[in-house]
Amino acid sequence: MQKRFAGLRTVIYRVPDVAAGKEWYRKAFQTDPYFDEPFYVGFEIGGYELGVHPLEPGEAHPGTGGVETYWGVENVREAYDFLLSLGATSHSAPQNVGGPIEVATVTDPWGNIIGLIYNPLFQVKP
Repeated sequence: MQKRFAGLRTVIYRVPDVAAGKEWYRKAFQTDPYFDEPFYVGFEIGGYELGVHPLEPGEAHPGTGGVETYWGVENVREAYDFLLSLGATSHSAPQNVGGPIEVATVTDPWGNIIGLIYNPLFQVKP
């Protein structure tokens, strides 16, 4: 059977001010964007893309409670605390969800949910 989906490629967070969003995500993920235009800023994070997209004039922010995307980390508590130090707020505190798997979520300054996951059982395939 042919696989239809190759895996996560891009996660886009919408923000009202792309310059402020770019700076916050630059600090949060400790990397500079590889693509930087007024209409879109792209960061390469561990082989995947984090996109910062400005809201269009008159466009409402999608708000919280939509899709949650989890970024792999080695230490959930450390990553969670780091994002809180940059102005994110807690959405769900670090917790064990079974076996060695730990997760947490924060809300960025614009209401987007950022998930963090430590899952040594999941092996990333090239």
